[in-house]
Amino acid sequence: MIANDAFHIAVLAGDGIGPEVMAPALAVLRRVQAAVPGLVLRFTQAQAGAGHYLATGRSMPDSTVKLCEEADAVLLGACGLPHVRYPDGTEIAPQVELRFIFDLYAGMRPCRLLPGTPSPIVGASERGIDLVVVRESTEGLFASMGKGVVTAHEARETLVITRKTSQRLFDFALRLARRRKTRGGRGLVHCVDKANIFRAFAFFRQIFDERAAAHSDIRAEHIYVDACAAALVRQPWDFDVLVTENMFGDILSDLTAGLIGGMGMAPSGDIGDGHAVFQPCHGTAPDIMGQGKANPTAMILSAALMLDWLADRHAHAPAAQAAARIEHAVDTAFANGLRPCEFGGPHGTDAVANAVLAALGGRAP
Repeated sequence: MIANDAFHIAVLAGDGIGPEVMAPALAVLRRVQAAVPGLVLRFTQAQAGAGHYLATGRSMPDSTVKLCEEADAVLLGACGLPHVRYPDGTEIAPQVELRFIFDLYAGMRPCRLLPGTPSPIVGASERGIDLVVVRESTEGLFASMGKGVVTAHEARETLVITRKTSQRLFDFALRLARRRKTRGGRGLVHCVDKANIFRAFAFFRQIFDERAAAHSDIRAEHIYVDACAAALVRQPWDFDVLVTENMFGDILSDLTAGLIGGMGMAPSGDIGDGHAVFQPCHGTAPDIMGQGKANPTAMILSAALMLDWLADRHAHAPAAQAAARIEHAVDTAFANGLRPCEFGGPHGTDAVANAVLAALGGRAP
C-alpha cells in the first residue's frame, strides 16, 4: 500500500477490444469506490501490446514493467493481434511475459455460471457451476517459450516441472479451497495430470500428495486430464478446485469458459508471491473491434477478482466489500435479462456496462 492508503492500479488496456472492455471495468471500479467508504483506488495507464510493438519494436517499454513492479496490482486488457508477430512467428504476448518477469506461478481461472446465463450442459441451471482452474503459469510446456528447437526434420519443446514452483502452486490451490469452503465451497482439490504416462507428471502428483498431507482439512483427489475433460462436460458441479500444469490449464480453462457462456464471461488472475495481474480470459477479437459488441463482463469480474485478492493480501475489508458488490451487481444484471451479443442477444458493450452500473446504483459516464 502506498503512503496515502490508496491502492495503486497499473492499467494496461492492450489491443483490439482490450480498451473497449477496460473502460467499463474502470467505470465500475470508480463507481464502487464512491460507494464503499475506505476504498481508495489510483489508476495509472501504460502501453503494452501489438500496437506498441508495431510502433517501437517492443511489446512494452521498460517504464511499463517498472510501473507494474511498483503498483499494488495490474489490470490488463487483451493483448496481441494475429497479424502482428515476432520474427519466429509467435504472437506479441506481454501478458505471458509479465508472468515470467514477476514469477506469477498461479493462474486463477474462476468458472461460475451466472443467473440466467445459457450453458451447453444439461442441468447446469438447476445444479449450478462454480469451480476454479488453478493453472501453473511459468513452467510446464510454456517454460520452452522462445527456446524450442526446430530443424528441417523435427521440432522439440521441453516440459519443465520443478519442486519449488509445484509446492507453491499446490499450497495456493489448497488455501484457495479452504477459503472457498468458508463461503460454501466443497473443500475439494483435484490434481489434474497425466501421471500414468509421463514421469514428469508422476513427480508433479507426488509433490501434490506431499502438500495435501499438510492440509488435512481439504479433500485431495487425482484425475487424469483426459478423464477430467470428459467429466467437465458431463458433471462440472462435481468439481471445486482443479490444479494442473500450464498447458493443460490453458486448455481446460478455455473449456470451462465454454460451460458458462464463453470467454467473455471468464475472468482470470495470474498471481505470485508479491505481484498479480488480472485480465479477461478472452483475446483481442479484432473481428468485432470498434463495433460496440464486445462483452465486458469478464473484464469487470477480473476487476472484482483483483479487489478480492487485494483484500486478502492486505486484510482490507473495504476491498472485500467492493468485490462482493461488483459480483452481486453482475449477477443482478444477468438475472434481470441481460443478454450480450455473443449469446445472440441485443446487448453490446455499453448496454452491459449500463446494466452493471445500474445494479450498483449508478449510470455509465
